[in-house]
Amino acid sequence: MNFIEELQWRGMIHTMMPGTEEQLKKEMTSAYVGIDPTADSLHIGHLVGVMMLKHFQLSGHKPIALIGGATGMIGDPSGKSAERNLLDEQTLRHNQNCLQAQLAKFLDFTSDSPNAAELVNNYDWMKDYSFLDFIRDIGKHLTVNYMMAKESVKKRLSSESSVGMSFTEFSYQLLQGFDFLHLYQTKNCKLQMGGSDQWGNITTGTELIRRKTGGEAFALVCPLITKADGGKFGKTESGNVWLDRRYTSPYKFYQFWLNVSDADAEKYIKIFTAINKTEIEALIAEHTQAPHLRTLQKRLAQEVTVMVHSLEDYQAAIDASSILFGNSTSDALRKLDEDTLLAVFDGVPQFSISKSELELGVKAIDLLTDSAPVFPSKGEMRKLVQSGGVSLNKEKLENQDLIINCSNLLNNKYLLIQKGKKNYYLLTAE
Repeated sequence: MNFIEELQWRGMIHTMMPGTEEQLKKEMTSAYVGIDPTADSLHIGHLVGVMMLKHFQLSGHKPIALIGGATGMIGDPSGKSAERNLLDEQTLRHNQNCLQAQLAKFLDFTSDSPNAAELVNNYDWMKDYSFLDFIRDIGKHLTVNYMMAKESVKKRLSSESSVGMSFTEFSYQLLQGFDFLHLYQTKNCKLQMGGSDQWGNITTGTELIRRKTGGEAFALVCPLITKADGGKFGKTESGNVWLDRRYTSPYKFYQFWLNVSDADAEKYIKIFTAINKTEIEALIAEHTQAPHLRTLQKRLAQEVTVMVHSLEDYQAAIDASSILFGNSTSDALRKLDEDTLLAVFDGVPQFSISKSELELGVKAIDLLTDSAPVFPSKGEMRKLVQSGGVSLNKEKLENQDLIINCSNLLNNKYLLIQKGKKNYYLLTAE
């Protein structure tokens, strides 16, 4: 597989330095992508760089994931309007371990292949490097004029709302350049990849390598991913879409991809999956014939959910979706764990009821009018029960005087009431 051709048809190349493709054709090459360790999970904004590394390895080259333990203590000014919080070493190490576990789902770290992936942390070579050594060995090779000309620096300095730029942030491109130099010298790494906002930092590294060693290194950046409506990719009302289920449940993760627009689905399926060109073209053609079937969105959601979570989590997400939108059974409902149940019914009206009341047993008609006002009156509830329009935990309520007790609870805590076809209510026993 030709890496550059692969990225080109996927729409994943924004800019690359001349000679990059020739270098990759010449020999197995090592390339790295830097990952900010300010959280203990990747979010889907990281996936573009991770997928670049995945394709790089599939093309026979060696991927290096660099955890920015040192640079994460400073913060990159690119595209930012303010400095970020600094992290302590213990937090950074914890985050690194979590990120490596996630990256292992995309990259082969464990085989004895010459192109097995590696994980490095720039804190390991920066922590004992003195400031005097750094400004003598690195700082003298790049002029302030060169550094000031970088777009990320110019933007921050010219911003009216900016409070200026600290020396710490100004020095960031030197530190990132030093990373590239270090990997070039210790691991023969000749290519750095990233988002297009990193172009200035990456080319500082290639220039430092040239000036310090006389060697040649290369840069390749992908476009920043946006939504068709111009909105920011990966952001929802509740914030980032994370790869860790503690922050974004597999169900919500699946739903994010399932709900993207047609235009975005056509773009994202190329970027965020490893499906080949022929199959993607067939999927796009099939989707164009019947857009309402959402073929692209369904396949995209399947591929990414299985890759990030598991086949079981993907299947559970489909089952959970059918509970809300299909004719699923009470058995399917009872299989849901608490997080998924709450995610599925996020936004439906909720009522708190007394668990002690359920321990004694209470008539459905009293529970759903007095304890939790799902119905405004007992008369209205009787009519709807008689016409078969009320369900308890996905089972039709045949008798409004049915005694409901703790044995009816889902996850020992919840009751799901359905009124008519589309109106759900979640009752929480406390």
